[in-house]
Amino acid sequence: MSWDEGLTGTARNIAATNDNPLRVMAGPGTGKSFAMKRRVARLLESGQEPNRVLAVTFTRNAAASLVSDLHTLGIANSERVRVGTLHAFCFGLLSQQEVFDYLGRVPRPVVTFAKSGVLQFEGGVMLDDLISAGAFGPKRDCTRRIRSFEAAWARLQSEVPGWPQDPVDRQFQAALISWLRFHRAILIGELVPEALRFLRNNPAANARSAFDHVIVDEYQDLNKAEQDLIDLLAGQGSTAIVGDVDQSIYRFRHANPEGIEAFQQQHPTTHDETLDECRRCPTRVVSIADHLIRHNHPGIALPRLQPKAGNPAGEVHIVQWAGIAEEAHGLAVYVHSLANSGRYSPGDILILTPRRLLGYSIRDRIAESGIAVHSFYHEEALEGDAAQRAFALLSLLVDLDDRVALRWWLGDGSPSSRKNAYQRLRQHCEIVGASPRTALEALDQGTLTLPSVGPLVDKYRELKAVLGGLMGQSIAQMVDALLPATSDDCSVLREVATLAMPQLEGIEDLFDRIKTHTTQPEMPEEGEFVRVMSLHKSKGLTSKIAIVAGCTEGLIPFRDDEQPQAEQDSVLREQRRLFYVAITRCTQVLVLSSAARMERQLAWKIGARLTPGRSATGNTIASQFLGELGPTAPAPRRGDQWIASGYSP
Repeated sequence: MSWDEGLTGTARNIAATNDNPLRVMAGPGTGKSFAMKRRVARLLESGQEPNRVLAVTFTRNAAASLVSDLHTLGIANSERVRVGTLHAFCFGLLSQQEVFDYLGRVPRPVVTFAKSGVLQFEGGVMLDDLISAGAFGPKRDCTRRIRSFEAAWARLQSEVPGWPQDPVDRQFQAALISWLRFHRAILIGELVPEALRFLRNNPAANARSAFDHVIVDEYQDLNKAEQDLIDLLAGQGSTAIVGDVDQSIYRFRHANPEGIEAFQQQHPTTHDETLDECRRCPTRVVSIADHLIRHNHPGIALPRLQPKAGNPAGEVHIVQWAGIAEEAHGLAVYVHSLANSGRYSPGDILILTPRRLLGYSIRDRIAESGIAVHSFYHEEALEGDAAQRAFALLSLLVDLDDRVALRWWLGDGSPSSRKNAYQRLRQHCEIVGASPRTALEALDQGTLTLPSVGPLVDKYRELKAVLGGLMGQSIAQMVDALLPATSDDCSVLREVATLAMPQLEGIEDLFDRIKTHTTQPEMPEEGEFVRVMSLHKSKGLTSKIAIVAGCTEGLIPFRDDEQPQAEQDSVLREQRRLFYVAITRCTQVLVLSSAARMERQLAWKIGARLTPGRSATGNTIASQFLGELGPTAPAPRRGDQWIASGYSP
């Protein structure tokens, strides 16, 4: 197939232009991926050397999709195009250039996730140690500093990525790098700043002249350090970026919508193209989505997103249930009716919730009805204590000197991670040049004495006993021992291990599968099951039916009254963008759901806003976004009435 077959209008302009750089502003479902794939096809058909084309995607799924689609087009040598995420590229660059060795670093990622704004699991013990190292504030403040460190301290679009300017930030960075070096580990977010620093300091590096064309998808989700890295990689070649200011949803990692908006200021010769015709969504959904997002652009009368002529009207339902339990039950009944209607399969249904607990409740009710369903919350795999323990043991079975896993084990069961005792152990190790395991073994054998480290020695002896009991077991036996079928905490990891079992040749393979699942999670684009996930995780997905549950104040949108008003306003705009992303996932039906009442204890736990009162339950406040959907949005209905009507629009 020729690169321009069937291409017309803006899509053809995007694929055909040689203007440099090219910026494509593309709304949800407008065909940006299709146009950019054809651009790559044109380059290859015109004789461009494939390995001198770099296509940067936001997820591994998107990278695989690009490669597959180019192959389907019949483009020769398309498999040689460099396609992948920016972090994967940086890891390869730093490994090839032996930068890790030069810096005295080991590319072992710290496995962590955030909960209530605080790093957990291996990141949690790291925070405990860092708090002891200086006046850096509580764990949430330290987590924020780590996010800034991963963005090379460029918190704002106007700042230049580099070294921290604030004295406390400089002390924090020194303590953090010291911890990572001692524990022979890296943060995934470090890869980009380190690659940027390497390329800046080495202008003759091959990577700075390796590409004639650099194409970047989801540019609005890059922070300033990542943007600067793209500029260095493009060098004197051609750059094409694609994105949408209205889908910028990663402020927590300092990705700001100003990045794509201000692109022309840094690149004066920018050629612009715009895709605003939504080919994915029904016209009713496009209408309410456009009305919603225009609240982020006061004074602008032109539509941000327009429907494709000829698209069906589709269905939009706004329903409110008596309570959380009723919402979960009612949505499960609705899903069951869809799956048994003959018109939809479970794989056609996508359910999005702002909190895991709400998603779990809906998932469990659906499962009880006999419908295949899976939830995809990144942190759920390692949220439970048993899962964390199993992961640490697998790490240590593969590498007994894994210092991060050992550090977690030594702190497990203690609110402070036994940080004071560990600090004494670490100081000894740094003075004599010993590893923590070597020192603990000497303490256990009585050939070394250190004050007040008895609890660490006890934990080490426990570890040796557990590992000794696992040695010699088959993979199946080890999975049953570490990830028992009776443990809810281990259910996600057990499923990963069970599915991979036929391909596993040893404990290293098992751990690699589990580590990949937890550190590089990907959302399945399809499958014969209902998918339940967060709004963030739905980015890039499409489904016939999209259900957004938990549409109440405090959840959608999230609020923090302790923040300055300007920050609250910025958060509100991003929350609106997140809701915009969520409601534009569907091709046929959109359901927006909320609960009228909630237990106060649950509301406090998940951040939902309730009206004042002293009773155990309280009234929620429907999301303000439901009032921003415009005149074409249907009136909200009670859930029981919706069911009784047969789910009529």
